[in-house]
Amino acid sequence: MDVRIGFGVDVHRLSENHDLWIGGKRIESDLGAVGHSDADVLLHAICDALLGALNLRDIGFHFSDTDPQYNGIDSKILLVQVYQLIKDKGYTIGNIDCTVVLEKPKVNPHIEEIQKIIAEILESEIDRISIKATTHEKVDSFGERKAIKAYCVALLTKING
Repeated sequence: MDVRIGFGVDVHRLSENHDLWIGGKRIESDLGAVGHSDADVLLHAICDALLGALNLRDIGFHFSDTDPQYNGIDSKILLVQVYQLIKDKGYTIGNIDCTVVLEKPKVNPHIEEIQKIIAEILESEIDRISIKATTHEKVDSFGERKAIKAYCVALLTKING
């Protein structure tokens, strides 16, 4: 059995007058993530984990922040394109395990909906999409609500055929 593991991490600065997108879901917040795209830190970490598992570089290589076509783009579109690369290489999702670091608002009330969004894009069972949330206990830029971070590991398996 051909199994691959990848790791992804992403960070975005938080600021007023921006939307907060996490896992393809807009979450009400006084602060939002700043980035070239919609700055969805969770989907970006997932993209990097999937790409890394197959040695396909990183999200910035495929979707440059200097390319105007990606300005403000919905990160769900990026994940769809990354997943197509994974399928083209003959792999499928074994599982993903992610953690979002954000002081507030609380992510936990949104996890089930986020899992559904991601599972649909990745053509996967919801129980293969683990999303966890934590704070930084008011320590450093994450705890002080200056930034948001997400980690992801992804396990891919080769499709027999």
